Amino acid sequence: QVQLVESGGGLVQAGGSLRLSCAASGRTFNNYAMGWFRQAPGKERDFVAAITNSGRTWYADSVKGRFTISRDNAKNTVYLQMNSLKPEDTAVYYCAAPRRPIFTTAQAKDGDVYEYWGQGTQVTVSS
Repeated sequence: QVQLVESGGGLVQAGGSLRLSCAASGRTFNNYAMGWFRQAPGKERDFVAAITNSGRTWYADSVKGRFTISRDNAKNTVYLQMNSLKPEDTAVYYCAAPRRPIFTTAQAKDGDVYEYWGQGTQVTVSS
């Protein structure tokens, strides 16, 4: 069993930065990938970024170059550093963990691959 708790969301002006954290518990954390997804009102859930236990990363094209995903296995925590924020980044951000290892880009971006989800943290970017 895996439990995930996000934190670090808030209100920020366009061009600003936020760092989201996802605290995890359970043996699965250190073995498998972790992902970040987001969902804006009236829109579908979108993939944001993912990272394997060895540090391989994937990013959505919309955030590449602005966001950085990282993890600290000793602290059982995954981070999402968000820079140069835009109003279109406004959404509820969720961290997620898969039940099985991830090997491909398609797997990393597929929300159905992830079994465990946090409660989400709100990020609002004003213009």
